[in-house]
Amino acid sequence: MSNSKHPTRRVVLGTGAALTALHGTGTVALGQTPAMAPAEPVMTVDVAMTVNGQHQAFKLDPRTTLLDALREHLHLTGTKKGCDHGQCGACTVLVNGERRNACLNLAVARAGDDITTIEGLSDKDELHPMQAAFVAHDGFQCGYCTPGQICSAVGMLDELKAGLPSAVTPELTATAMQIAEAEIRERMSGNICRCAAYPNIVAAILEAAGKAAG
Repeated sequence: MSNSKHPTRRVVLGTGAALTALHGTGTVALGQTPAMAPAEPVMTVDVAMTVNGQHQAFKLDPRTTLLDALREHLHLTGTKKGCDHGQCGACTVLVNGERRNACLNLAVARAGDDITTIEGLSDKDELHPMQAAFVAHDGFQCGYCTPGQICSAVGMLDELKAGLPSAVTPELTATAMQIAEAEIRERMSGNICRCAAYPNIVAAILEAAGKAAG
């Protein structure tokens, strides 16, 4: 017999065999998978909203974000999931005409609201002027951020028309804001383009803004 203080291979194997033979003690035998507890039913709530002009009704887990409701339940995958933390702007949609990060909004909080996604901006086969301007000025490369950029730009121009100031607005009490490159860059800073197509994005917005003003 070995005088070593460490257990021998025979002792280890014997202990393992003994554990395998245990039953009714709450111990899981070696080589077996513990029984899974039955899954608790997921609570759902009824949520209704208008999306791209159409009434939509869901039964949703109350934790579902507006982004996941749009993508997973309505299959409107134009709205992109980027960071999922409200930092990149790829999921920007229009809620009652105002731009919002869909990943930061619970769907239940938007019950009864009017949602417009990138799919809802165009008029059938006719592009929205902002979409057409992005195409004309190559305001994208990979295109992943583009739906959020376009929705944000549309909402941003409405903010300018309403006279809402930004951090670079020189006259805070002005009734209408000047559509300048500095204003556009500041107001669009929440929408990140990893391809760095910013000069073309600004040019596209300036063209769309000019057509809207004209």
